[in-house]
Amino acid sequence: MDKLVKTEGSRGESTVVPAHAAQIAALFRDHNRALVAFLQCRLNSLSDAQEVAQEAYIRMFTLEHPEQVDSLRAYLFRTASNLAVDRLRMRKVRNDHAIEPPVEDVHLAPIPERHASATEQLHGLHKALRELPAKTSRAFVMHVIDGCDIGVIARAMKISERMVRYHVANALSHCRARVDELEMP
Repeated sequence: MDKLVKTEGSRGESTVVPAHAAQIAALFRDHNRALVAFLQCRLNSLSDAQEVAQEAYIRMFTLEHPEQVDSLRAYLFRTASNLAVDRLRMRKVRNDHAIEPPVEDVHLAPIPERHASATEQLHGLHKALRELPAKTSRAFVMHVIDGCDIGVIARAMKISERMVRYHVANALSHCRARVDELEMP
């Protein structure tokens, strides 16, 4: 039987929910923006990314044995990634059967071009991270790359969780601006 957890809503009211539901709510609160951004890059569509993210959360919520999953965040991103691949396959099948010529999908580009593009983006990201203050860069790497929880990062860096979120948001904004500069013609 699922354990129950007392949570506080946005208006200060208290409710009792299953522990797994509380964990998924925390996942949504802490990682939904990153998940949708990750999926949007893969699917090249915000609406598709939001739909796939929603389906991934539903699958997380309906897990029969959530206690057997070591990292719910990793499982969420893997599930979403698999769903995105399925969506891209369906899109390709629809385009193959369309009367008009299919629109070229960047994610289905030949491997050498994808590799060159990814390498260029990676170098741009490394350069952008070097431009940031040490704390901001460290918080970003620990959260986004290493997948550490905000609380773990706060304890490791001896700063508040709010400051960790601030550093991660600033780093993300800075990196996005640098990547956008590279993509501009």
